[in-house]
Amino acid sequence: MKQQPKHIIKNIIEGSIAEELELEAGDELVEINGERITDIFDYQFLVESEYLEILIRKSDGEEWLLEVDKDEDEDLGIEFENGFMDDYRSCHNKCIFCFIDQMPKGMRETLYFKDDDSRLSFLQGNYITLTNMSEEDIDRVIRYHLSPINISFQTMNPKLRCKMLNNRFAGEALKKVDRFMEAGITMNGQIVLCKGVNDGKELDYSIRKMTEYIPNLESVSVVPVGLSKYREGLYPLEPFTKEDAIEVLDIIHGWQDKIYKEHGIHFVHASDEWYILAGRDMPSADNYDGYLQLENGVGMIRLLKDEFTEAMEELEQERKKLSGSERKVLKKQRVSIATAKLAYPCIRDMAEHMMKVCEELEIMVYEITNHFFGEMITVSGLLTGQDLIAQLKERDLGDRLLLPENVLRSGEEVFLDDVTLTDMKMALQVPIDIVKSSGQSFVDTVLGL
Repeated sequence: MKQQPKHIIKNIIEGSIAEELELEAGDELVEINGERITDIFDYQFLVESEYLEILIRKSDGEEWLLEVDKDEDEDLGIEFENGFMDDYRSCHNKCIFCFIDQMPKGMRETLYFKDDDSRLSFLQGNYITLTNMSEEDIDRVIRYHLSPINISFQTMNPKLRCKMLNNRFAGEALKKVDRFMEAGITMNGQIVLCKGVNDGKELDYSIRKMTEYIPNLESVSVVPVGLSKYREGLYPLEPFTKEDAIEVLDIIHGWQDKIYKEHGIHFVHASDEWYILAGRDMPSADNYDGYLQLENGVGMIRLLKDEFTEAMEELEQERKKLSGSERKVLKKQRVSIATAKLAYPCIRDMAEHMMKVCEELEIMVYEITNHFFGEMITVSGLLTGQDLIAQLKERDLGDRLLLPENVLRSGEEVFLDDVTLTDMKMALQVPIDIVKSSGQSFVDTVLGL
């Protein structure tokens, strides 16, 4: 049996209820209203009550039972050593498309951890297979009415799902979606498409079955499997071709037309890679139903383009107000931008637009090939520091180099391969600015604002 985690207090917020109770760092929260706490969800649910009985164990072992009267939405002001208040749960599947299995040896240990923790679906937007959810987990989701929950469906064919996840219970796990549907839980879905496995007629069947969960299932994204060069001994998967991408888009758009007439939403969405591979224009913003699947690369380029267009319209209006003499004294700027193959055409077009409006600008845009994982990996989020350095070393980088924020580990200045931003600045001998993922940020960062 798993040992009950200890919830040690790291910090007390000044002026909070916890400070009034004289709680301090090192104290352990044992119970609230007689209930043991498994994780952050239990804690947040229990502290919503207006009356609390809190059991605290001091560092010397003494226990305090404290009574609290408070407003319903008032927080206690406690920060814990483990913000999640529990360990992350690992995945027990052996999916034929898993990217972690396609990574080289020698990277930092955390990159090899496969999570399939339903709680991370609510906290971080992770997609889960449902195979690692216990009945207790499902009951808690329903009890706390946690929404939305993000589900990796892959296919609605139970036998095929068992094969794709290498888990004999994977097909049966789809029945958990019915439980969520009955409880009114909001869901989003994902299909990782593998050529010759769950595409074609299987994709058509899966979309048809998923429509039965509308409106609780708000959206479904279809993304192509990512194939690195490290696939020795793994299930044989092939990359999609232009013709394949056209077929996938035709299936998705056919369903979008049907579903929109019946439900007023487009529901199933293709990730940006499909349009680029097929040589087709991105749909309009209305097609994305509020961009519910941005984290899966669905609509990112359309949103970026639209935001950029809006930002440039404002900039052009400001430039028109400048006199000829004021324009002449604008500081000349030479900047470079590095991005991956997928976004390169879009970034190049944006740079050319800016140079037409801002004559003082010279922008060099460089497409970086992913040698680390293989050339079939085309997203900037999987670029490594060593690939960037190697391919930019002899380039004209101008006065500054601009990089997209998703090349760095979230909240840190470290690349996927542990190269730091400082390492790169020293190697390339150029200042580096990070561009946030919006069109306005692109314009502002290029201008040095």
